[in-house]
Amino acid sequence: MALDRDHVLRSAATLLTRKSTATMDEVAKAAGISRATLHRHFAGRDALVRALEALGIEECEAALDAARLDEGPAVDAVHRLVREIEPAAALLAFLYTENQLFEGDGQHEGWSRIDDRIAALFRRGQRGGEFRIDLTPAWLTEALYGLLASGAWAVSEGRVAPKDFTYMIVELLLGGARRREES
Repeated sequence: MALDRDHVLRSAATLLTRKSTATMDEVAKAAGISRATLHRHFAGRDALVRALEALGIEECEAALDAARLDEGPAVDAVHRLVREIEPAAALLAFLYTENQLFEGDGQHEGWSRIDDRIAALFRRGQRGGEFRIDLTPAWLTEALYGLLASGAWAVSEGRVAPKDFTYMIVELLLGGARRREES
């Protein structure tokens, strides 16, 4: 029987988003395979994390495409983005904490593509007068990542209802990012 790599990665993602310190034995058990089988496909934790990184980038880019960031008001595009990225938010939250993915020259170019697309959305909103211009697009992008990670953790811990994920993130982010009318 062939190994269902996608099943293994999604099982690992589910486990590691709840327990980031899980061992390879625990990952194998969660995927319903032996440790030896897991090690044949992923030489160690670093190889598994790199495969999860590729999955996370793929899912994030698909969410960016589905959110149609260039259409309509930027505020609406932010709503669509958060809604589309929600299924991958827990995996992205786990990856966000994996420092080795973001250190040195070995950073996957996919992260830069994602950063650029999200920053372009915030820049568009600033040019259109929807967002404050005193906050850089890079900062707004980082703030969004932090809120997505926090939202994913709060949902997984049962502190936030899944149905409130998009609303709470968008309201907090845009409540601080929207340009205020001068009196």
